[in-house]
Amino acid sequence: MQRFQRIRRGLLLSAVLAAAPIAAQAAWPEQPIRLIVPYAAGGGADNVARVIAGPLGEKLGQSIIVENRPGAGATIAEGVVARSAPDGYTVLYDTFTYAVNASLRKLNFNPSKDLTPVAITATAPLILVVNPKVKANTLAEFVTLAKNPDNKVTYASYGIGSAAHLAAELLARDAGLSMLHIPYKGGAPALVDLVGGQVNAYFANASSGLPYVRNGTLRALAVSSSKRLNTLPDVPTVAESGYPGFEVLEWHGVFVPHGTPPEAAKKLADAVQAVINSPDVVKRLNSLGIDPSPIPPSGAQAYIDDQVKRWSTLIKDRNISLE
Repeated sequence: MQRFQRIRRGLLLSAVLAAAPIAAQAAWPEQPIRLIVPYAAGGGADNVARVIAGPLGEKLGQSIIVENRPGAGATIAEGVVARSAPDGYTVLYDTFTYAVNASLRKLNFNPSKDLTPVAITATAPLILVVNPKVKANTLAEFVTLAKNPDNKVTYASYGIGSAAHLAAELLARDAGLSMLHIPYKGGAPALVDLVGGQVNAYFANASSGLPYVRNGTLRALAVSSSKRLNTLPDVPTVAESGYPGFEVLEWHGVFVPHGTPPEAAKKLADAVQAVINSPDVVKRLNSLGIDPSPIPPSGAQAYIDDQVKRWSTLIKDRNISLE
């Protein structure tokens, strides 16, 4: 009898231990979640992450703590999340740069193996803006100006490999232009020098470029999206201006460490989708020049793979490097 009771207790204990991981997964989240942003506070990605964080926390029933880890072209933050425990409590909020880092930098982690996209949350078009002293009112006139060997046309970006940089390189390739790239440490100093006339052109993100266009400080020649902006209906797209298929969007996405329990990843993905589609969040993001464009996990990986392939090809073709 005693032997039978010992066996019975052992079986019960084994059943409890076996069920524990399932219960832990089902209960996620049981503690606050860190949302790691690879950029400084107050920047475009940080602003969007903070718009999402509040309602996302309410949806999940836990606090979402936004943690800024800028530096090294976003790879510091990416590495932190890639090496974190895959428990759903450390999440990455990244952007366009994620798709180009492996082509430009030596990484101490493998993005395709160590990180898994949960959702693409939003996209933001770029606006090709020029200083008003530049004698071009259309993209066609700008291309003609830049093709003249007597003109040394310069363009700004907020860093090598940024969306602003690669959009200009894509245009240069398609239009056969030779322009000098002037990289800055952020969008703000790039805009300051563009307004001051130190550089000629810049693919500014919509949220930062729109105020300058509206007050006449800068002139908009084209937008990088496949359709015109509602806020700039008279400004054509680059594709409309003679370069079919041209589209560059600064996308945002949510990533978790590879191996995160599927139940936790799905719950997070569902919550992100619900928040991104909520009217209040849509309104707040639109005010920042951001277009909520939710893509679930089933399509997020394919989107990322396409972005990596597209930009790695351009980086190779244009001999772009950090040196």
